[in-house]
Amino acid sequence: MDAKTFIPLLLLVGAMWFMSNRNKKQQRKAGDFRANLEVGQDVMTGSGLYGTIVGIEDDVITLESTPGNASRWIRAAISKVIEPPVLESDAEDTDDVEDFTDEADDDFESESSERTLDVPDDLSSLTETPRKDDDTTDKK
Repeated sequence: MDAKTFIPLLLLVGAMWFMSNRNKKQQRKAGDFRANLEVGQDVMTGSGLYGTIVGIEDDVITLESTPGNASRWIRAAISKVIEPPVLESDAEDTDDVEDFTDEADDDFESESSERTLDVPDDLSSLTETPRKDDDTTDKK
């Protein structure tokens, strides 16, 4: 075999092996993730349904999306675990935000009290005005 044909063939085989090896690692990681699901975890399915795992039976997982609303899913449909939000422990940052929102609320209240709009409760107080488009006289 000629070296000109052997090198591209060798590169092609190497690229295919590299891609298949990477896919196998991803599949193994996803399989390990699904095998370690536990009751009480918040998860999202591949179709976007959020829920809490309330039951696991072999390959069937029962999710509760709202209290009293349970649905059954196969284990492969679970795409990721939703981690609870992390609360900041910095009390100083939250105090600054609260002070700013209080000032903004005060400014909004003072501006809105100056500009009030009277809206009638019913339409009887409104008077009808003829529109320019309407001709009340018949022209022949």
